[in-house]
Amino acid sequence: MKKLLLPLFLFACANAAQAHVTLEQAKAKAGSYHKLTFKIGHGCEGSTTHTVKISLPEAATGAKPMLKPGWKIDTQSLALSKPYQSHGKTITQDVREVVWSEGQLPDAYYDEFSIQVKLSNAVGKLYFKVTQLCEKGRLDWIEIPAEGQSGKALKAPAPMLEVIAPDSEAPHH
Repeated sequence: MKKLLLPLFLFACANAAQAHVTLEQAKAKAGSYHKLTFKIGHGCEGSTTHTVKISLPEAATGAKPMLKPGWKIDTQSLALSKPYQSHGKTITQDVREVVWSEGQLPDAYYDEFSIQVKLSNAVGKLYFKVTQLCEKGRLDWIEIPAEGQSGKALKAPAPMLEVIAPDSEAPHH
């Protein structure tokens, strides 16, 4: 009996580790255009997810969410603490939140929600707070590790993108 319980325990732990909202590509080059693809792996308390809300840090600009059949998209723009230049224009307000709603993601399935952004030239970690609203309850993936703390210790970590220095050989456009 003990031999049967250990594999089941390890399987449950592995599934719990993958249960968080994650980014498909967890690294990107500073100053690049990047497609953020958030993977939602389950619902809340076994129920269907009907709304996914993603908050964007200011280092991710010019957000353009991808349409999803069966889902409504709303964006919220807010004033920026530091304006930026884009195509000869000074941008003082930008999309800070994207919400997909009125959809159906049953607990037994996973789905992906994508947003194209332009990353700033700063190197470091960017965190994206995500909220799932479901038929039964909600999940807030908003925890950000303290300096020097591992994100593995958090119960509801916000997805993290590591922004790295661009290669000196990278093509420019």
